[in-house]
Amino acid sequence: MRYAHEVGKVRAAERALMARLPDGALMQRAAAGLASVCARVLPAVYGSRVVLLVGGGDNGGDALYAGARLARRGARVQAVQAGSKIHEPGLAALRLAGGRLIHDGEAAAIAGADLIIDGLTGIGGTGGLREPHARYAALASGSAGLVVACDVPSGVDASTGRVEGAAVEADITVTFGTHKPGLLIDPGASHCGVVELVDIGLGPDLPDPDVVAARPADVRPPEPGPESDKYRRGVVGILAGGDAFTGAAVLSTGGAVRGGAGMVRFASVARPVELVRQRWPEAVTTVIDPGPHEPKVLERVGRVQSWVVGPGLGTGDAAESLLEAVLTTDLPALVDADGLTVLSRRRDLLARAAPTVLTPHAGELARLIGAGRDAIEAARLDHVRRAAAELSATVLLKGSTTLIAEQDRPVRVNATGTPRLATAGTGDVLSGLIGALLAGGLPAMDAAAAGAYLHGLAARLASAPAPGPEAPITAHDVIQALPAAFRTVQGGAPA
Repeated sequence: MRYAHEVGKVRAAERALMARLPDGALMQRAAAGLASVCARVLPAVYGSRVVLLVGGGDNGGDALYAGARLARRGARVQAVQAGSKIHEPGLAALRLAGGRLIHDGEAAAIAGADLIIDGLTGIGGTGGLREPHARYAALASGSAGLVVACDVPSGVDASTGRVEGAAVEADITVTFGTHKPGLLIDPGASHCGVVELVDIGLGPDLPDPDVVAARPADVRPPEPGPESDKYRRGVVGILAGGDAFTGAAVLSTGGAVRGGAGMVRFASVARPVELVRQRWPEAVTTVIDPGPHEPKVLERVGRVQSWVVGPGLGTGDAAESLLEAVLTTDLPALVDADGLTVLSRRRDLLARAAPTVLTPHAGELARLIGAGRDAIEAARLDHVRRAAAELSATVLLKGSTTLIAEQDRPVRVNATGTPRLATAGTGDVLSGLIGALLAGGLPAMDAAAAGAYLHGLAARLASAPAPGPEAPITAHDVIQALPAAFRTVQGGAPA
């Protein structure tokens, strides 16, 4: 796992470590790591043109000391001061190594640099960048040289990923001690480029993380054993689709079939059932009446170990009665799409002891918790935590970075997503996939996180099966690539 800690926890760990170290030792560790990464990405350090964008805080000091190290190796290092203050010992070290502080021609220096180190602000920076910081950030982001951010790109809120106004667009972000949530969560994550973690010794002083992101080895979907049969592997029940939205039925069923379920039981009105039978003959299907349903309707579907309800189901009385029937069981349940719309007017149905997974996008979450969609997109971490607490559920917030939250637990970030998933039907596939993982016995948060990881990985494999640019994909392509995604996390194929 990659662990991320919010700024207050990082500051406390730094203070504890600095109390045991000589003055300045921690900054020297950070500067050494920063300089090492910069030297590695430059074609040659000797003769390279390096510009430091330096604010008045500790990140400015890190940049100055790193610049001094590069200058001693023959780089031509110039520092641009933003604001009235500068880290004087760092500046003295830079000058001693042959670097210099420039007072005019900053734009030309930035434009002509091979590498730019962003030390304008630190992890404590919040709100939009002010001048001249915003102007320097724009010049760096538009330059041809490599941009390396020190700890966090200036303009990105390190704890949340918020970006309010101008921010540095980095090619590489060198972060110290631990990841920060804003490096993993959009919109901040999109400003970071490749994130390199430098160990400066904070580990023993860091508490539990606020955010975690899985690596392939951390994703462990259920695997069949010698004694497995279709029932032990998990039976998932899917209530999806209607006469208006038949595709959701086919796609959610496909996600469950390819997601490792031992059996998929699908129920809907006649037309979706017919299409599911044609496309997925493995599924056991049941035709149910189009009108409102009694709770015993689920008995007709058969015994299952988890439920998926909502994709393409409609939002009328019939859909509401099916949702109520599912959420009054004692089985794990996933609610998506139309089911979330119904749930926004029937939040009372969430008062249940069994695990519940909700998979909204920002608009659906806005209806569920009464927040603005734009506000959710701007502060995804805050709102997914709020939703998990208010709704007493596992909440998977879809988006450019998918977040999964449960109350009083670190939020999980999925890093495998791709913009290619922004196409109709992929959310239905995800619903069926997570439903299968729930039926296989994974706890709600693990099922949601593993499902998001495998779903994103499948999309990447489908869009770029060979080296080269990604190609457009459909939801069906994601389903077809799921077996390859499972093999990848199980060690059977390269990532």
